[in-house]
Amino acid sequence: MAKIDLSRYETQGFFDEMFDNDLKVKPHYSLFHKRLSKMGSKKLNVLQHSTDRAQLSLGMTFNVYSDNQGIERILHLDIIPRIINGKDWDVIDRGLKQRIVALNLFLDDLYNDQKILKDKIIPKELILSSSTYLKECIGLKPPGAVWSHITGTDIIRGGNGEFLVLEDNLRVPSGVSYMLENREILKRTFPELFEKLNVRPVYDYTHSLRDMLESMSRRSPAKIAVLTPGIYNSAYFEHAYLAQQMGAELVEGRDLVVRDGFVHMITTNGLEQVDVIYRRVDDDFIDPLVFRKDSVLGTPGLFEAYKKGNVVLVNAPGTGVADDKAVYAYVPRIIKYYLGEDMILPNVQTYICDEEQDLKYVLENIDKLVVKQTDASGGYGMLIGPKSTKSEQKEFIEKIKKNPRNYIAQPTINLSRVPTLTDQGIEGRHVDLRPYVLYGKELKIIPGALTRVAMKKGSLVVNSSQGGGSKDTWVLDEN
Repeated sequence: MAKIDLSRYETQGFFDEMFDNDLKVKPHYSLFHKRLSKMGSKKLNVLQHSTDRAQLSLGMTFNVYSDNQGIERILHLDIIPRIINGKDWDVIDRGLKQRIVALNLFLDDLYNDQKILKDKIIPKELILSSSTYLKECIGLKPPGAVWSHITGTDIIRGGNGEFLVLEDNLRVPSGVSYMLENREILKRTFPELFEKLNVRPVYDYTHSLRDMLESMSRRSPAKIAVLTPGIYNSAYFEHAYLAQQMGAELVEGRDLVVRDGFVHMITTNGLEQVDVIYRRVDDDFIDPLVFRKDSVLGTPGLFEAYKKGNVVLVNAPGTGVADDKAVYAYVPRIIKYYLGEDMILPNVQTYICDEEQDLKYVLENIDKLVVKQTDASGGYGMLIGPKSTKSEQKEFIEKIKKNPRNYIAQPTINLSRVPTLTDQGIEGRHVDLRPYVLYGKELKIIPGALTRVAMKKGSLVVNSSQGGGSKDTWVLDEN
C-alpha cells in the first residue's frame, strides 16, 4: 500500500493551518494527521470519489451564469477538513457578534435618524451614491430593529495567521446548505474522528433558523415561506433544501398574492396567509410596483404589505448598503460610533478610490493591489494586480478614472492554506471562511462555516463561480 508522502509539502511563504514552517503538525491537527498517515493514497482517492458521488446523489449542484453551456456542477468537496481550535473560534465568535450588532444599528440609523451622517462619521455622499441604498426604505422599522437576520461574513487569515474580515454579506448570503451537507458526508467518511476530536455540531442550524423566523412573526404558529427566483437560479438547491428542512413552503413570486394588505399563498384549497418570508430574491426584484417594473420574480404589493407590518421579510430590503465595499472601509468607525469599542476582527486595509489620496496611490500601484468593484460579488468585477497583465491593468485604470466611486483596492494578501487532495497528491491550497450568523430575539453564531478553497494551484479566488471548491470546517470543543 503506497503511503501518503507529505515530505515535500510546501509551507514557505504562507500561513499553513496544519503545519508550521518546519512541517511540524499543529496540535489541533495531530489526530487527523495520524489518521491520514495510516491511510494509503489509494484509499484516500477512493474516499474522495465516494464523496463526489454522494454530492451528486444529494443534488448538491449549482449553475454558473457566465457558463453558456448551462451545465449543473457540484461544488467540489475536498475530503481533507479544515480544523479550527476552540481558542481561535472564540475570537471569531466575539468579533462577529460585535460586527453584526454594529452593522444592524448602522442600518437602522441610516434609514431613520441618520445620526452617523449628521455627525460626519461617514461621508453623506458615499451613502447616497451607493446603488444599494434604497430611498424607499427610509422610515422603515423592522421587528426588533433587526435588518439583517441571516449574515454570511467572509473571513481570511493573513500571512501571520491573524483573522481578517474580507467582506460582509447582509443581503441574501448563500452557501449554508453546503456547510450542512458537507458535514453529513464527512461524518460518514471519518466517524471515529468526530467523537475523538469533539467537533462542535452544526446540524441544528435549520432548527435555529426556523426558531428565529418564528420569533419575528406576530402570529403563532407562523406560516413561513422561502421565496426563490426559481429552478434556474444558481442556488436553487439551497432554497429547496432549507425549505424542506424547516418544514416551510417553497414559493416563487407568482405563488403569492396581496389581498387587503396581507400576503397570501395560492393553494389548491384557496388563499393562505403568509407571516414570514425568507427571501432569496434580490431587492430590485421583490415588488414590480416599487422597484424594477419588469420583474417577474416578485409579487406586486409585497413591499407595501411589509411596510404596514403585515408580513416580515428576512432579510429586510435595504441591507445591501452595508455590503457596499466602500462602506466596508468605514466599519471600524461604525463599531466605534455605535458601541464605543475597538474592532475585534480587523478589516483588510482598504483604499477608497473616490478619495483623492487613495486614488493616486491605487493608480500608481495597481500591479500590487487587488481592485474590487464596490457593488459586485462572486469574484466578478475584480483585478488581482500581481497576477494581471499590463493590458488588464490599463483597462481597470480607465474604469477607475471613469467612476472612482465604484472601486476600492486592497493589498494582495496570501490567504492561509490548508492541505488539499489534488491530481498531484496533497498540496496546500488557499482558503477563506464564511461563518453564518442568525439574529432575531437573540444572536447566534453557528460553530462551523463554509470553507471555500481555490482548487487551482496558486489561485487566490475561492468563489465557486470561478472554479473554487469547499471543505468541511471542524470547530473543536476543547473546554
